Amino acid sequence: MQATRERILRILKETEEATVDELSRELGLTAVTVRHHLDILRGDGLVSTPVVRRRRAPGRPQHVYALTDNASSHFPKLYDQLACLLLDDMQTQAAQAEVDRAMERIGGRLAVQFSRPDGGQFQRLLVAVVDFLNMRGYLASWERADDGSYLLHIANCPYEQVTTSHPGVCLIDLTLLSRTLGTLPQRIDWAIQGNRRCTYRLRTPDGSGASEADGRA
Repeated sequence: MQATRERILRILKETEEATVDELSRELGLTAVTVRHHLDILRGDGLVSTPVVRRRRAPGRPQHVYALTDNASSHFPKLYDQLACLLLDDMQTQAAQAEVDRAMERIGGRLAVQFSRPDGGQFQRLLVAVVDFLNMRGYLASWERADDGSYLLHIANCPYEQVTTSHPGVCLIDLTLLSRTLGTLPQRIDWAIQGNRRCTYRLRTPDGSGASEADGRA
């Protein structure tokens, strides 16, 4: 992001709100220039529509700007570090089997959020699951294999920075897929072992391929 706009975000984060004049003094820029940057930040959904600040003394009303909730992602976060510390603590307090069961419970809770489509076709269900994953940033896709099974590819693991030191976290995805698809996925490629993505082989719940036309999501 452009440096001036980054400074505006930082000022608003520290002060909660500011007027154009206050930002102008802090940045050493003209009010016109500050408004230009604020308009861009508003267009990006990072700064909210200005509201009138009540004045204690007579004078022109002051309009103040503040950050939106979306702006939070532009500031450093240590979620991955926190997750690793929590997992480290869990492993000192419980057996690995209990930690694994916790990961499976998390996968099950995520699966509950999935709305299963009407109809019994496995391929239709797979498309819906891929859409569900992609709404959560997995960059998932699927294809039919030569033997009639399906291959589900995940190009982006949302827990990548955690799984490198805690591979058991991958049980979340295994449980999520098995619960939503109704079949046990077979992992044939694993990103943390050096593959460029994770790939799972899927068969329909009866163990066979499907008769629907080939396709991709």
